[in-house]
Amino acid sequence: MREIAIGILASMFFAVTFILNRSMELAGGSWMWSSSLRFLFMIPFLLLIVLVRRNMKQVFIEMRKNPFQWLLWSFVGFVLFYAPLTYAAAYGAGWLVAGTWQMTIVGGILVAPLFYSTVQTPNGPIKKRHRIQTKALLISIVILAGVVLIQWQKANEMTVNEVMVGILPVLFAAFAYPLGNRKMMELCDGRLDTFQRVLGMTLGSTPFWIILSFIGWNKVGLPSGEQLTQSLIVAVCSGVIATTLFFIATDRVRLHQGKLASVEATQSTQVLFVIAGEGLLLSSPLPTYIAWVGIALIIVGIVLHSFNVKKLNESTTPNHRQVDQQKTV
Repeated sequence: MREIAIGILASMFFAVTFILNRSMELAGGSWMWSSSLRFLFMIPFLLLIVLVRRNMKQVFIEMRKNPFQWLLWSFVGFVLFYAPLTYAAAYGAGWLVAGTWQMTIVGGILVAPLFYSTVQTPNGPIKKRHRIQTKALLISIVILAGVVLIQWQKANEMTVNEVMVGILPVLFAAFAYPLGNRKMMELCDGRLDTFQRVLGMTLGSTPFWIILSFIGWNKVGLPSGEQLTQSLIVAVCSGVIATTLFFIATDRVRLHQGKLASVEATQSTQVLFVIAGEGLLLSSPLPTYIAWVGIALIIVGIVLHSFNVKKLNESTTPNHRQVDQQKTV
């Protein structure tokens, strides 16, 4: 239950990404600067946090052990996640990008068979492929139905080209993010805390952001002061606070696929925060009654996931009453 709450809090800060990325595009900013500046601005904040905690050395030790995997999965988890999102924001409204992004709650469940866990048997330890969590998948489909209803009110206003350009990159990102996150959790295997892992992935993806920055400089010139300011806000709120909170929640349940799927599903609440934020900051119209039904389905889905996590916790917790009775006897 606590991990669900942390995930929802992270979603509130993640929502800043969709609102400000759309705001920067409407103001004429380039998506290449929006994406690269976020991660470049994250570096000094994360360095400061890790240095204050005095555990910088372990980050570089882990990165030196598997440099190729750090580069690969940092690229998948950060670059292939965020660059498509900012690109889509250049062509689609924030609600469309945020709504489509919720496919990540299904993406996280569907990538589970790509991972293995070690199981002890009479013949010794063997690797067992993770199964798709059917119950979590069904609950997530309820949430996705709510997302579809939220988008329905404006879908008729979009051209086919706008829908395709605004949706396909986000669908790609929706699978890249949970895949990169889970692969890095598997690689680190609990040896790094959340701040160390986020810093390592940010440093691992930095070469790609520098390349994208040079491309943006060559095509559109330097970013405006307004884009720099908004990118800094996104870096702090979404890149540092939201990413750290979300990784803390997923790290806590990384060994249980059902709980992990439920925590990842909390990202669906981003749609609610984006609708509220766009209404206040960008004067977007309020949702129709159909969209409010969708909002209700999202809330129901999150509640169901919370109950699912609670049941999973109860099933994995020893019966303390029986233990006490045995001690008494």
